Amino acid sequence: MVQELSAGAVIFRNDNGRRLYLLLHYERAGEAPKAKEKRAHWDFVKGHVENDETIEQTVCREAQEETGLKDLTFANGFEEKIHYFFKRGRTTVSKDVVFLLAETKNANVTLSFEHAGFVWLPYADALAQTTFETARSVLRKAEEFLNVVK
Repeated sequence: MVQELSAGAVIFRNDNGRRLYLLLHYERAGEAPKAKEKRAHWDFVKGHVENDETIEQTVCREAQEETGLKDLTFANGFEEKIHYFFKRGRTTVSKDVVFLLAETKNANVTLSFEHAGFVWLPYADALAQTTFETARSVLRKAEEFLNVVK
C-alpha cells in the first residue's frame, strides 16, 4: 500500500461583516462524461506535500497555484487531519490530508487548469455545497473555531 500526505486549507474572507468560504470545483478533465460526473466535486485548496515543505509552505504554494491567492494569514491553533483510502489503478493509496484555516483579503481568484469553477459562500451554503462528509466535518470545525476566537 502506498501512503501519501497532502495539505490543504479552509480559506475564508470577510465581506461586509459576512464570513465567506472558498470552494473549488474539481473536475477530472479528459475522462468520459459518466466518469467525470462521478469524480467531479466541491472541496478546498489542497495538494501533495513536496520534498521538505512544511504544511504551511505546501498550503501557500497550492493556494497560489490553484487560486492565485498569495496573502494568506493562518489561524493559529487550527489543524484538522482527515484520512481516507482510494485506488490508483490496482494500488490502494492511504492518504492523510492536514487542513489549516487561512484568511485572505482578496476576493479575486485565478483558477488553475485543475478546476472548473469556484465560489465564495457563507457557512450554511458552503456546508451544503461541499461534496464529501470529511470536508464538511473540517468546515464545521473551522466555523466553530472562528466563532470561539472572534
